[in-house]
Amino acid sequence: MEVQQFYLGCLAHASYLIADPKCGVAAVIDPQRDIEQYVRRAEELGVEIRHVLLTHFHADFVAGHLELRDRYGATIYVGRAGRAEYDCQPLADGDVIEFGVVRIVAMETPGHTPEGICYVLHDLHTAPETPKAVFTGDTLFVGDVGRPDLMASVGVTAEELAGQLYHSLHDKLLQLPDSTVVYPAHGAGSMCGKNLGEETFSTIGQQRAFNYALQPMTKDEFIAVVTADQPTAPRYFGFDAQLNKRERPTIDQALASGLRELGLAEFAAAVANGAQVVDCREEDAFAAGTFRGAWNLPLSGSFATWSGSLLELRTPIVLLADVGKHTEAVTRLARVGIDTCVGYLDGGADALRDHPEYLQTTGRIDARELRARFEAGEELAIVDVRTPREVEAEPLPSAVHVPLIQLADRIGEVPERGPLYVICRSGKRSATAVSMLAQRGRTDVVNVAGGSLAWYAAKASAAR
Repeated sequence: MEVQQFYLGCLAHASYLIADPKCGVAAVIDPQRDIEQYVRRAEELGVEIRHVLLTHFHADFVAGHLELRDRYGATIYVGRAGRAEYDCQPLADGDVIEFGVVRIVAMETPGHTPEGICYVLHDLHTAPETPKAVFTGDTLFVGDVGRPDLMASVGVTAEELAGQLYHSLHDKLLQLPDSTVVYPAHGAGSMCGKNLGEETFSTIGQQRAFNYALQPMTKDEFIAVVTADQPTAPRYFGFDAQLNKRERPTIDQALASGLRELGLAEFAAAVANGAQVVDCREEDAFAAGTFRGAWNLPLSGSFATWSGSLLELRTPIVLLADVGKHTEAVTRLARVGIDTCVGYLDGGADALRDHPEYLQTTGRIDARELRARFEAGEELAIVDVRTPREVEAEPLPSAVHVPLIQLADRIGEVPERGPLYVICRSGKRSATAVSMLAQRGRTDVVNVAGGSLAWYAAKASAAR
């Protein structure tokens, strides 16, 4: 038996291939939308992917079940509470998928979503009666459990789902042997929980001992704990959950549309007709010169997550990117269901050099310089767009705190007089915030390069 985890760091997403090379069959659990890594591995093992298993209708990415179905004719499996437009096989407690030495047993685990299901893996060659692993989706993570508050828009309360999650964990998952390997769908950085660990797999025994949500407590106490202090959900979550239920275009179609070269005149015409400009270069390049009104969403940051959180999901997009980065940008947009890219600017920022009517620049200052001015007593207007947890851990004095994900809705809290210095942890989210403020007519916004990391490094250096 071959079990391989594929970990996509930018979305903190784990997917899995389970194969028996002897019988020539494989299954994939919770695939990402671009499926070539599974195809390559299947070819290396000499197997065909005949089964695609979803643990639930994911909200934070578009899964690749339709792509694998179209490539291999694979059967798609979902929990029996799920309702999808495409043909799929619903699974209930105890249902079995078996090939070669692989046995996969369905375990219904509602709580994160109503249709949530886990898959218990047995190796029929070595120990057929003892679970080898369990693929827990978003029900159980390393260090956390799935958040139950994402279904309010469809009439299921967080408290109702949290109660179901309590029983799914205690009556089902925690009944597995302590040696059972836990393979979740996400790791640290995912917004599908609030306390995910850095490790990408664990065991039932380790989670029983160290996971805060699995410690002895009543059902009511559990509900209170897991519904409290959840991060703001990106607005694309509901959009993607619906896409994962639908018969939708494949990623190949999104790539074909997005990877079109546009001359400056065509690019500008698209913008005039309402297209969003996404500049995915680094924040220093954006500050030096971009297309007027562009978003700065650096590829080196959480590009897909912030794109899905801030962009209009159904509005066309045109890209400004470094040479050789266009395919990556369009692919990462498509991973979160944004298929509206219609092309990229041929020549990149160089095409703007002799066209000041399109050019926009923004301010940039090193965090160490800003801190020195603050320490000298200068009165500064600073907006801190970090998360509440980051601010609590390392507060910045006198700053107005508005998390980036909430900035559009709380724009009235931003000081009206500038210069306005915008800071985050590293300088990437603040660059995005600067681009948002510039779209609203602010010409006095300055990105704090290096962010709070550099600010506090300067403090530590001064103390020595």
